[in-house]
Amino acid sequence: MTIDMDSLSWLNGKPVCQGQSKVCPEDFIVKEQLGFDFTGSGEHFMVKIRKTGENTKYVVNELAKACGVKSRDVSWAGLKDRHAVTEQWLSVHLPGKADPDLTQFVAEHPGVEVLATDRHDKKLRPGDLAGNHFELRLTGLDNPQDLEARLKQIQQQGVPNYFGSQRFGHDGNNVVKARAWGNDEFRVRDKSKRSFYLSAARSWLFNLVVSQRIADGKAATLFAGDCVQQVGREDWQLVEQVTPEWQAKVDAGEWLITAPVTGDNALPSQGEVAAFEMAVIEQEPLLLKLIRDNRMRHERRPLMLCPADISWQLHADQLEVAFSLPAGCFATAVLRELIDEPEQKDGRYANFDQ
Repeated sequence: MTIDMDSLSWLNGKPVCQGQSKVCPEDFIVKEQLGFDFTGSGEHFMVKIRKTGENTKYVVNELAKACGVKSRDVSWAGLKDRHAVTEQWLSVHLPGKADPDLTQFVAEHPGVEVLATDRHDKKLRPGDLAGNHFELRLTGLDNPQDLEARLKQIQQQGVPNYFGSQRFGHDGNNVVKARAWGNDEFRVRDKSKRSFYLSAARSWLFNLVVSQRIADGKAATLFAGDCVQQVGREDWQLVEQVTPEWQAKVDAGEWLITAPVTGDNALPSQGEVAAFEMAVIEQEPLLLKLIRDNRMRHERRPLMLCPADISWQLHADQLEVAFSLPAGCFATAVLRELIDEPEQKDGRYANFDQ
């Protein structure tokens, strides 16, 4: 049994406007937001690049050659997709060495521009990312008049904070493999495959809980036993009793209701909320078994995602929309609430919003 993203609930009903995104790289512009400043000195040479039609790891390898170091000496905060125009920082470990001349590097790679350089006392690591800013163009819209109202709803209510289909692999194969692994049909020794399958398993369970809560009309309502998360923080707090003050904080977007990114320990939610979450999670017993067998740590993730600084321009059959999302959130979650677009089978969405 594969997975079906269309089986997940929409916040405001399935879009009636069909259209296309990412027809060409220029339709999808991603600008990385690190969220901190560089020191201006240190062993690490920082390079801000804009790339078109190239993936991050290829550029890393080529930059390493240009700087006379090994690929492992070049690091990044987040991977960016090949099928987009993306801006991001890379760090090159160059202790005791001057800043290299990257003129030849740029000349040999027309899909790569160097926008800025700097120095820092620490290398970039995966996860050092605050978020991404997106500038998207949707084309071939057959019912554009539906979009204005949907955009205003997104601005006011946000969108379901689903993990995007790229998390689950081609045709959801990572979830299929995770179920088989959980059923002891094979062993997985490769670290990257283990990570992909476990991540897919936990992400799909999260999506199912969010979808059911939306279907029940309870996504914005706080209940006793809910775990809430303050904006900008990863820890959470149990709400033992719902008060008007607590609900007001949720309504104002100061605190966010969360759903489980399942681990092997007991859910931190309580009462009816915990019972509801477990009832959904237990619909996938093989995924739950896999997570428990691998002793995954329980986490929480907001049910809803509120794009920041959203703005748009609607033309005859095109929409230009811009917004920012925190790290780990998916621009496809926003697009899903806007247009009805057949799932892409060519990998156009791989890793673009990690």
